[in-house]
Amino acid sequence: MSVLVYTETENGKFKKNAFEVASYAYTIAQQIGTSVTAISFNADDNASLGTYGVSKVLNVANNDLKTFNAKAFATAVAEAATAEDAKVIIVSSSTDTKFMAPLVAGSLKAGYVPNVVGAPESTSPFSVKRTAFSNKGFAHTQLNTDIKIIGVSNNAFGAHENAQSASVEDFSPAIDPASFSTKSVEIDKVVGKATIADADIVVSAGRGLKGPENWGMIEELADVLGAATACSKPVSDLGWRPHGEHVGQTGKPVASNLYIAIGISGAIQHLAGVSSSKVKVVINTDPEAPFFKAADYGIVGDAFEVVPQLIEKLKAFKA
Repeated sequence: MSVLVYTETENGKFKKNAFEVASYAYTIAQQIGTSVTAISFNADDNASLGTYGVSKVLNVANNDLKTFNAKAFATAVAEAATAEDAKVIIVSSSTDTKFMAPLVAGSLKAGYVPNVVGAPESTSPFSVKRTAFSNKGFAHTQLNTDIKIIGVSNNAFGAHENAQSASVEDFSPAIDPASFSTKSVEIDKVVGKATIADADIVVSAGRGLKGPENWGMIEELADVLGAATACSKPVSDLGWRPHGEHVGQTGKPVASNLYIAIGISGAIQHLAGVSSSKVKVVINTDPEAPFFKAADYGIVGDAFEVVPQLIEKLKAFKA
């Protein structure tokens, strides 16, 4: 018996959340007296998972699974859990995983809790703390099923080194061809920049920038900080920025360590989607903007004056 962890990859490389969920799995394995087995898909460096507590890796090398497919991936994860007699399965809380995990739960008759923010409060009974009500509160959830699936929120637990010697085995699950009835035709990805899902820092802007021609300073600030760029819904609706940069309850959720909102008033849907960020900073000319009530730090001022000065100070500090 082991704790099974599903580790996400992109172009053969592990995403940052793969190391976070592996670290989380190791903590649970220590609590219940077992080891960690990971399942990966077409990964280049499976042995690197050993740094974060994984003792064995089941590598699925299948060209048909180089692009995420919820049904096929769910079949593979469920089959791996059965083969390893895993009673606890750890996944991230990414968009893809939230699509896949319920399918695994249905297959294994398992309980599934997403958006978990800490190690189990108890393993007998099994109880975890998760965010609820669009991150406005917390729920303490008890799982009574034989098999339990835990979805860990991004940046909630962190990646911690717990060096193990990870053995790597090929794993070939029996996947029904019908699983591929839905296919991805085209995928647009940000190249050469930090992505919103993996970034520790996100710099976001709204209609306060007045037009797409003014986005240069946002991108420059993001470059200085090594951050991802994002925007509010009205900005993407107007076509100023790609829809892939839209963050909020109706866009991509953000759980970064630092979220900087520039020229964004803070509609309730936007705040709900970014509230998991640990530190929130807002720059806005309107001192009554709702975002100021949710922010940890705020600057009342014109973005066209504040942001260039902030960039200069950060460059000087880094130098």
